[in-house]
Order: sequence, then C-alpha cells, then structure tokens
Amino acid sequence: MSDIVREAARKYRNWGTWGADDELGTLNYVTPEVVRRSAQLVRRGVTFSLAIPFDSTGPQINQPRRFNPIHRMILTGPDFTTGAFTRPGGAGFADDMVIMPLQCATQWDALSHCFLDGQLYNGYDANLVSSAGAGKNGIEKMARHIVTRGVLLDIPKLRGEPYVTLEKPVHGWDLAAAAKAQGVALQPGDALIVNCGREAYEREAGPWGADPWNRPGLHASCLPFIRDADVAVLVWDMLDFRPTGYTLNWGVHPVLFSFGVCLIDNARLDDLARACREEGRYDFMLTLAPLVVTGGTGSPLNPIALF
Repeated sequence: MSDIVREAARKYRNWGTWGADDELGTLNYVTPEVVRRSAQLVRRGVTFSLAIPFDSTGPQINQPRRFNPIHRMILTGPDFTTGAFTRPGGAGFADDMVIMPLQCATQWDALSHCFLDGQLYNGYDANLVSSAGAGKNGIEKMARHIVTRGVLLDIPKLRGEPYVTLEKPVHGWDLAAAAKAQGVALQPGDALIVNCGREAYEREAGPWGADPWNRPGLHASCLPFIRDADVAVLVWDMLDFRPTGYTLNWGVHPVLFSFGVCLIDNARLDDLARACREEGRYDFMLTLAPLVVTGGTGSPLNPIALF
C-alpha cells in the first residue's frame, strides 16, 4: 500500500475524537436531531430496497474464503403431505436455513472488519479480533444507529455515461462536482451513497469484481472529500478502484476505517437513482438495520431508502 494512503490515514483519522473507549466512530454524528430531520424527508411514502438478492448468484467470485449464501430447506410441504413428519390436527410448517459469511452480499462492515498496520479504529490492537470474534468495534455496538439522512451522488448522471469504467474511476473532484450539480450539500451524520452504475455495468460487461485486481470504483482521491464531509456511513455499489499494478490497491477501505466511517458494500442503487433523477432531489431518509451479531465484524442487511 502506498505511503500516500498511510498519510491519509494518519492525517484524517478520528482516533480519540469521541474518547479513548469509543467503538462507534462517525456514527456518533447520528444524533436524535439528525434522525428527526431525516424523517421529514419522507414525502411520497415510497420505499426502495438497496439490497441485492441473498442467493447463489451473489457477488462472491474468485474469493479465497467467502462464498455466496447457501439456502437449504429443513422442513417442506412434502414432509407433511407424505406423512414423513406429522403434527396433530393436520397443521404443518416449513423451515429453512442459510449458511453464509457475514460479508457475502449487501453488508455492513463493522469497524472491526478492516485494519491498517495492525490497528483497528481508535487505535485498538487488531489481535482483539480473534477466533472468538471482535473484542472491540463489533457490529453489535452499531445496531441502534440505523436511521439518518441519505444523500446519493450520481456519477453516471454527472458524466452522461451509463457506468463508471476502469479507465475513469471516481475521484474526489467527481464527488464534489456531483454534489454541486445536484444542488445538495452533505451534513454531519449523513450516509453518503455513491452510485457508479454497477447494474448497468454488469448488464454489459459481466459481473463486477470477477477480476478482483482489475475493477472500477472509487479512487483514493475521494478520501479527503469523504472525511471533510463528516459523513457517518459510506454506501456504494462499486468499491475500491483496483487496476492491476496500481500502487493504491485497497486504497479506500482501510483508510475509511481509520476515519471511523462504516461501509455498506454491494448496494443496489439503480431504482433509487432513477427516482432521484425523476424527482430532482437526492436526499431522503435511510434505514440501516444490521443483525445484532455479538462480536461480528459485519452483517448482512437490507437498507431501505424512504422517499
């Protein structure tokens, strides 16, 4: 990793801002007043799910440890109709289970998920994330900080192109230009949602991330914009810009965790972006509800934008 990225981590990190024992990071910006203001943005009563399906066709391709969700039935209709399993009075029920990594589809990365040079957010030792789970910065600490104002920055609309390409990653000036063009200003505690057009990309170019070392996304130059805006969460459909041979591989992920900014990876943004364009406004109420997995370094979730 480049010294430029480490310098950004040192310059912009929030360690100690909310005390030596803090495990929330920029979620501290999500105050009751921020939640109250976000509720006032619900005008049409329309909701948009930002989650991709949790199934075998998910985004995990060529990953050494992760796999897509495996859905298996435990009890089915035929178990009852054939008499293999019975209950008095003719009542029956179906049960099923899912086997999956916590980071496998649309996911909330806890502040214990990523570290740089052996340190987690707020200076905690990365060894605190052990086989027993995350001793610090676990996802359970974040479970009630789930409602805020969402602001979508639409890079395809800004460029007049269907999606972000490897040749033209998203830079910090793109984020600033999109906010200006859309007439929207970020406020402390917001969830910044960066639309790169992943669904359009996948319709034309195949699965995004099939080559994990050669994919479009956000350039490390986005880091000052994200930090200076005091956002609570970053939501994105394309992740770090990672071209082969580039010195800033994973140039966004570990630095954001030094800021204390949580990530929502693999969001589905097409429908929301379309509604924002039609309505001519780009802010809305956003709910983020992770599972309360004690010691978890992340959680699957179904983000809901209320428009």
